[in-house]
Order: sequence, then C-alpha cells, then structure tokens
Amino acid sequence: MSGWLVIAGLGPGRDDLITPEVSKALAEATDIVGYIPYVARVKQRAGLELHASDNRVEIDRSRHALEMAAAGRRVVVVSSGDPGVFAMAAAVFEAVEAGPALWRDLEITVAPGITAMLAAAAQAGAPLGHDFCAINLSDNLKPWAVIEKRLRLAVEADFAMAFYNPRSKSRPEGFAKTLDILKATCGDARPVIFARAVTTPEEEIRVVPLAEAQPDMADMRTMVIVGSSSTRIIERERAPIVYTPRSVTP
Repeated sequence: MSGWLVIAGLGPGRDDLITPEVSKALAEATDIVGYIPYVARVKQRAGLELHASDNRVEIDRSRHALEMAAAGRRVVVVSSGDPGVFAMAAAVFEAVEAGPALWRDLEITVAPGITAMLAAAAQAGAPLGHDFCAINLSDNLKPWAVIEKRLRLAVEADFAMAFYNPRSKSRPEGFAKTLDILKATCGDARPVIFARAVTTPEEEIRVVPLAEAQPDMADMRTMVIVGSSSTRIIERERAPIVYTPRSVTP
C-alpha cells in the first residue's frame, strides 16, 4: 500500500513548539483529520484536504483516516499536545484492532508533541521534578468512581498530580469534587498551578495554596498541577518558581 498515516501532536499552542517531524508530515500530507480547532491550526495549501469533526466522534474519525490511508492517501491525524496522552493515538489503534485485517499492514507512525502537562510545568518551574501522575478528570469515557479512586490513591502515594480536562461547562461539578477530596486528604498548603492557554497570547499562570483553590479558576483550556507534599516555592519579585526536589527525605 502506498498510503500512510501519521498521528501527530501539534504541541500546546505556539508554532515553534511543533516538532520538525510533525512539520514534515504536515508538509507531505494529502489529508488532515481531527477535531475542529486542531485542524484549524493547520495552514491550508494546494493539494491538501482538511477533514474537521466534532470532539466526540474519535473512533469514526479514526476509521475515516484509516480508510483514506488504505486507499493510498497520505493522512495526518492531528491532536493538540501529544497524540498519545488522552488523545487520538489510542483511538486510532482501537479502530485498527477492531477493523479489517488490511489496516494492520498500513504504515502508521506516532509523531510525539509537547503535551500541555509539560508545557505548563515548564512555565511554572519544575513541579513534576519527582514522581508524578496524570489524570483526566473528564468522566465522558470513565465513571466518576474510577476518577475518585485514582485521586485518593495518588494522594496516598504522594505524587504530584497533573489534571487534564478539569472543568467543562456541561460538567462543572467534577472539579469541585476533586478539590474537596484534595483539601480533605492532603491536609497541607501545597501549591496548585492553574495554567491556562499555555504558550498562546492568552496564557495565564496562577499559583495558589491548595486551601485557596476554587473550581472557577479552571476551564477546559486549563492544565492544573497539584504539587506533592515536598513541592516548594521560590518567592521573587517576578512570578514564583514552583519545583519538586528530585530527592526524597525519609
């Protein structure tokens, strides 16, 4: 088969954070497939077709991309950040596993990108400098009970935590419950970083103690990072530096 499929991460926002590997794939593609705002980040050119779709049709989007690649098209499925972190890579491979055998013989490449968690951490300092976990707070694809269990276990393990999709307009209560759990179980003033629209002109970074964190400080464009019990703040005239030491004191 002459077609191929690349599952690409467009990074957190700035064009100069798109990797050369992804830029090359976009330049060679005949078709771009993805969620509407992510496809809009790709510059139109002659010979390129854009296939934008809603956020809740990931498997249908994946099948469409695989069908075009099998027909000889050069297809790039785009995600923001990294395609393997709560994004399209897993959806494409789910479609491959359930689809016709010929899809397994396609040339499929995952081209990584800078995920929002790492971009937000870099803007704040190094809050993920030691052991950490990432949790998607959306309950669209998993029940809230699973999210709550993972939150409590992460606190028990004393991980720094990075939260994707913290608070949607249709489900604002999930993040409120998350903060209630953290405040009740952590029992300290560890820093919480609210990093909104990182690396874009609308970027806003706010650092507050856990007790002062409020649900309306986050939306779906916000990455929330909660420090571990050892996370520290270096105060200065400019924005503070938040970091977690690499060593652990017994």
